[in-house]
Amino acid sequence: MTVNSSRQTREHEIQTQQKRVLYAASDYESSAGHKNMLQLIQLRWIAMLGQVSTIALATFVFDIKLPLLQISYVIAGLIAFNIASHLRWHEEVKVSNRELFFALLVDVSILTLQLYLSGGTSNPFAFLYLLQVILSAVLLEAWSTWFIVVIAGACLFGLSIFYYPLVLPPEHVDSMPGLYQDGVIICFLVNAALLVFFLTRINGNLSSRDAQLADLRQHATEEEHIVKMGLLASGAAHELGTPLATLSVIVGDWRRMPEFSKNPELLEEINEMQRQLQRCKSIVSSILLSAGEARGESSVKTTLITFLSNLADDFRATRSIDTFLFENQIQHDVPVVFDSALKQMICNLLDNALEASPNWVSLTVSSQNNMLNIVVSDCGPGFLPEILEKLGQPYQSTKGRPGSGLGIFFVVNVARKLGGSVSARNREEGGATVKIGLPLSAIML
Repeated sequence: MTVNSSRQTREHEIQTQQKRVLYAASDYESSAGHKNMLQLIQLRWIAMLGQVSTIALATFVFDIKLPLLQISYVIAGLIAFNIASHLRWHEEVKVSNRELFFALLVDVSILTLQLYLSGGTSNPFAFLYLLQVILSAVLLEAWSTWFIVVIAGACLFGLSIFYYPLVLPPEHVDSMPGLYQDGVIICFLVNAALLVFFLTRINGNLSSRDAQLADLRQHATEEEHIVKMGLLASGAAHELGTPLATLSVIVGDWRRMPEFSKNPELLEEINEMQRQLQRCKSIVSSILLSAGEARGESSVKTTLITFLSNLADDFRATRSIDTFLFENQIQHDVPVVFDSALKQMICNLLDNALEASPNWVSLTVSSQNNMLNIVVSDCGPGFLPEILEKLGQPYQSTKGRPGSGLGIFFVVNVARKLGGSVSARNREEGGATVKIGLPLSAIML
């Protein structure tokens, strides 16, 4: 792959990622809208129960003459609409702003019909329009909310002119002001209770949506960072590949020259140079693999225990460390496919541990419940609390060097792509422990 084609590919990946974020954000918006629609359906059932109770109280206790047949038609229509809404939104999970707007518009229309049949603005329950306006302000976009405000205001104005007058029995005519006062108090209490109860739940839905969107944007930023790192890594690989290959050939020639091969000290230094060159190539591979581009290494069919044992032996042979403990707790070996990305991910953790604790590093591997657990421990200074809270975010490091803090970031992203997870904690006896959990199904043959 050339530098230009790699750049074009990665720029395309960035654009694709941005589109995916937009689509996912739209899904989260629709999901929150679905939950809020279900809240409206519940609120409508409560409203119907309150209407029936109020009509029964007015008719049988205060002997107020109401057009019960017409009111019954309105309530029956509201029941039918709510049942239809429940059936539809039980199956459909994506709710748009227009659909929420239509549902609230129906509620305003039903309230207007009920008030028209029960005294218009002289009915104290006319203040229930405020409930519809407040709900629209919370649930809808700005243009939709203002539309509801205009419609509710127009309906209220119309009800002050056109309405079915209340017919009170003669014995209750003098008590009308007191009844209106009582109705206003009841309406206020109903409004307040419904607003507190349902707005709390609606705000919970919106907060959950915002948290999901924030998490999505965080993951998108991290993945975009990896893609951009890939652009830099591709150029670095092409620039470093040739001189490293040249040096490797020269050192190999030196090793065969008589003046070097007959001198044990020089031969040992040449061997060390070859090891360090191989280490440089491994570092370049690590950067490329972490950025999402391989240097051409193919996947290797092996067994789980063989791979991990070879990795531990290779780490012990190529690093200067006083004590490196490798504990294999895997009881049943299984055939797996490993590529260099997985090896570099584990070696990245081991190198970080070695840098923090040059005298002692431990690697423990085990398998349980179809999960491969890889635990790397050291006896260094441990993690700061703020780093543990932001584990996996780039540039979270105590090393104080520009560009540091990418090691765990790369490990977390590689593990995530395999369906695994990474966790970290500080050890009570000092040092830190990082644990990788990978599903065996992601690597098994």
